[in-house]
Amino acid sequence: MSRHTLYGPRHAVAAGHYLAATAAMTVLEEGGNAVDAGCAAGIALGVLQPDLVNVAGVAPILIRLADGRAESIAGLGHWPAATPPDVFLREHGGMIPDGVRRTVIPAAPDAWITALERHGTMGFADVARFALRWAAEGFAVFPLLRESILAHRDDYARWESNAAIFLPGGCVPALGERFVQADLARTLAYLCDEARAAEARGGRLAGLAAARRAFYEGDIAEAMVRFQRQEGGWLSRDDLAGFRSRIEPVVSRPWRGHELLACGPWCQGPALVEALLLAERAGIAGHAHNSADYIHLLTECLKAAMADREYHFGDPAFVEVPLEALLGEAHIAARAAEIRMDRAHPSLPGPLLGPAPAPLRPSARAIPKVEADTSYVAVVDRHGNAFSATPSDGSWNAPVVPGLGLIPSNRGCQSRPDPRHPNGVAPGKRPRLTPNPAILVTREGGVMPFGTPGGDVQIQAMLQVLLNLFQHGMELQEAIEAPRFASYAAPSSFAPFEAFPGRLAIEARVPAAVRAELARRGHGVVEWPESTWLAGSVEAVLTLPERGLVAAGADTRRPAHAIAG
Repeated sequence: MSRHTLYGPRHAVAAGHYLAATAAMTVLEEGGNAVDAGCAAGIALGVLQPDLVNVAGVAPILIRLADGRAESIAGLGHWPAATPPDVFLREHGGMIPDGVRRTVIPAAPDAWITALERHGTMGFADVARFALRWAAEGFAVFPLLRESILAHRDDYARWESNAAIFLPGGCVPALGERFVQADLARTLAYLCDEARAAEARGGRLAGLAAARRAFYEGDIAEAMVRFQRQEGGWLSRDDLAGFRSRIEPVVSRPWRGHELLACGPWCQGPALVEALLLAERAGIAGHAHNSADYIHLLTECLKAAMADREYHFGDPAFVEVPLEALLGEAHIAARAAEIRMDRAHPSLPGPLLGPAPAPLRPSARAIPKVEADTSYVAVVDRHGNAFSATPSDGSWNAPVVPGLGLIPSNRGCQSRPDPRHPNGVAPGKRPRLTPNPAILVTREGGVMPFGTPGGDVQIQAMLQVLLNLFQHGMELQEAIEAPRFASYAAPSSFAPFEAFPGRLAIEARVPAAVRAELARRGHGVVEWPESTWLAGSVEAVLTLPERGLVAAGADTRRPAHAIAG
């Protein structure tokens, strides 16, 4: 391991950037709870990782309170009411183009505010002050930020407002250079000022309501809508004013005396649950860690779960998702029975529920298109409340609103252009998200919020870390840093939705003999470096009631950090 697991007697946080972790720990030390701290870190990530997370993007949140109550706040916007459902087929050749036409209603500000209203103890300005500080005063450019801007230099240059932030003076910022976002700082300052003024008159909840109005109904909303319309988008004042993040049921299933909690089929969370149940049914307990049998079996389970994601998942307000059947014993047994230990499925198994889909069209590209967006934050407080959130939205595929320093959520790129698909475009419908925070409640009475960036690799990395901990007995940081693998057989969740049937990427620390055996079974093995951000960046906090401690770990594959206290 390159790091040690961190332990504290009270509380802990793990987040995608060290300053975000610092913000959360400061809130905890000041007496705030896990929701206060998680929102502080989450808002800060939109400033500290502006290539990966957008202050006006998405922020799915999963909360499990110390008394056992659990809920998810979707933190995901829907398509504007004026969106023509077939527009991408008619006008864009079946593609979802870069620019404002991939815009859905920005959800993150409302998601953080909703979490604070329902379960927090602090006001908006109390938690947003860290983001405001680092937007105004700046922070040091770190390697992944520079690499991301360099990789997307031409994309950022397409829009003057993006180039002004990410290519100051026409140059990619140097490592260690101070990165300032003055327009975003002014936007955050306005939200904080409005919240403080209302809080002084009417209390904490009045302040939160004022922050929401300031973003969704005032001058900020007007600026977003005016610019979107100017650029050919559909976002309206009514779309913004009427938006509220949906409080969704938590998907939960028992496993070996533990209980896994995930968000619903508006994201890929239930596929994590299904893959875990499949692995258990198929006999994963009998295989050594990262042996050929282990990797093969887990890969086939993941492919089956992601096949069901492809065939069925979508916004449950629009699509009938047969979730109980998909996670039911009969379906899990049938899917497990399809797995052959001597041979990899060449693509994805077909549906067992519903009609056959259109044939899978493999990509002709040699390298999958990967959008390196998303971050993550996990917090557990001294009371045992757990917070898990996966904020997201990149900044190179849509224009920054001039003067605001933010991009109204571009997450429409995860809808399918064909409205007939379960995840197809429709006015008022949400795209199916890849970000999917999770929480495990342990049989010892502990709790573990965990998650990762990584697009379609997210549930694959999360499942491997979960098994590393609770099957193979690894310590938390060891479980996170262990070598990983990922299948690319399912169609990508990002436009242009490419599939690479059979492809299995494996970090080079897995022995060559194991990789050779997997290739012999029919996997299209591709060697990753010994450690790569493509394999995700899992962060987790785990309470250990039998020891009276809280453990925290953060992945070294990206600039994530943990703090315990």
